[in-house]
Amino acid sequence: MTRRERPWLPYILIVLALILLTLNGTGLLRPIEEALGLVIAPAERGIAGLIRSIGDLLQGGQEISELQRLNETLQKENESLRIENIRLQEQYVAENEQLRGLLDFKNANPTFNLVGGDVVARGQSAVVVGQDTNPYLRYLIINVGSRDGVAVGMPVVASGAVLVGRVASVSPHLAYIQLINDPTSQVAALLQGSRISGMVVGREDPEQGNLLVMTEILPNETLTENEIVITSGLGGILPKGLILGQIESLSYQEAALFQEAVLRPALDFRRLEAVVVILDFERPAADELEDLLQEP
Repeated sequence: MTRRERPWLPYILIVLALILLTLNGTGLLRPIEEALGLVIAPAERGIAGLIRSIGDLLQGGQEISELQRLNETLQKENESLRIENIRLQEQYVAENEQLRGLLDFKNANPTFNLVGGDVVARGQSAVVVGQDTNPYLRYLIINVGSRDGVAVGMPVVASGAVLVGRVASVSPHLAYIQLINDPTSQVAALLQGSRISGMVVGREDPEQGNLLVMTEILPNETLTENEIVITSGLGGILPKGLILGQIESLSYQEAALFQEAVLRPALDFRRLEAVVVILDFERPAADELEDLLQEP
């Protein structure tokens, strides 16, 4: 049967709607509504609870992802802080050892007038401050200058009474230190044990870089490897007994007038952070030396 064969159906639906509206208005359908509510309400609450659970689950998953990302970030930050802490501890230990050594040097030489300084730059030539990659340095710059009493020619010492070099130029706040391995450096020296004398100079080597060499050693002198070389104090330019290095190898050619010894430096200039400048020390009076030399 088609819709055309049931033309009365719309009229019946309209009449039923009118009847239901009338009954609803009189309150006769309220018991039926309440009964239906009792049946439908649990289903509604169940569906609402299910929707809330799904929402909580999705929100919980998002929060877990955020917590995981936060945890990864915190772990990375913790690792960075741990590495930085280790670096600072190592730096503190190294600086503390150097400062303790300098304090020991001061206590061992109470007559010396000293001023301490920190290394602020290092390199091979004044033109390429902070950019040179040659490990054999020739100079340092420290953060004390003429306002602190520093002057050209003054010796500069590191922890362990090791001679670093001498002040080559100075400004009010900074001092340029020529290292003992610079090719223009010359230091009167002697061997600590045998008391053999000579000169310690810097020398350029195309393969090994800047070397520290003891020269002017008489051919008949017997040298021993690893013997310590110190400043002799001749001429009163430098205090006596500052450490220069140890004998590493010996060389002598029959045609040469003197023996030579390559020294192992007593410190690594690249790791040097703190030094002291010897402003004054006991030395023979210059006028007395001149008088003695003039006597027949």
